[in-house]
Amino acid sequence: MSTTATITAEGPNAEQIRYWNEQAGPKWVALQEQLDRQLADLGTKAIDRAAIVHGEAILDLGCGCGSTSLELARRTEETGSVLGVDISAPMLEVARRRARDAGLRNVRFELADAQTHQFSCTSRDVALSRFGVMFFADPVAAFANVRRGLKPGGRLAFVCWQALAKNPWMALPLAAVAQHVPLPPPAGPDAPGPFSFADRDRVSGILKAAGFSDVGFESIEEPLTIGGTADLDAAVEFLLMLGPTQALLAQADETVRAQVLKAVRASVAPHHGPSGVQLPAAAWIVRARYSR
Repeated sequence: MSTTATITAEGPNAEQIRYWNEQAGPKWVALQEQLDRQLADLGTKAIDRAAIVHGEAILDLGCGCGSTSLELARRTEETGSVLGVDISAPMLEVARRRARDAGLRNVRFELADAQTHQFSCTSRDVALSRFGVMFFADPVAAFANVRRGLKPGGRLAFVCWQALAKNPWMALPLAAVAQHVPLPPPAGPDAPGPFSFADRDRVSGILKAAGFSDVGFESIEEPLTIGGTADLDAAVEFLLMLGPTQALLAQADETVRAQVLKAVRASVAPHHGPSGVQLPAAAWIVRARYSR
């Protein structure tokens, strides 16, 4: 009989631990294939910029369902190793299954909070993340902790979203939802969340305070194919399951849900073509180095 590991919702990121195990984690498991198709190109770009070579030891932060970890394991080949770390037990269960199915023996996964977990000192060549580092309560402490797990000269690379206003793929449907359902008040710009690393000056300050140097930013502005699908209705369903929308609609009656569905569909339909719903997106690829 298999058992599923659990993590206690405690410490500075207790709220995020609860959220990614009770709400977001199961939702991302259900949407894993669509999310991977939507984000694959950005994740690949981050891996490319990290200049991974055979035999390196890699730390994948916020690895989720394991897509980047599996790709990193393939790139490092048998002489390298990958440790994927995440606070979401449901997502890591999927990641472990995918690694077994792929026959990859140089990757393992650990249920842990990267801000507080005691990494083996100076053991890793690279720390990488695909949209997994914007949720720490204390990002300086988190990146300082990650740095302690890197070798001197170790590299950091991650991809994160720029401002919501530069990401119509999220802003446009959210505005359509707001026509019919009151949205929760927005969190502060520095609060943990998908857009908390939008300000490059703030991110640069965080990394330097955590002991990194040679901090660089590359702006990636290109359309996303929503849900990685050519089908308009499937893309709309995907958008309605992201962020706070699903929770808000769970409390709405059938009439309101129908109105929201219609509004979101109308907002993205003009952007639908043979390849699917394509909407502008903007992300940063951030790179830095641990120079002791």
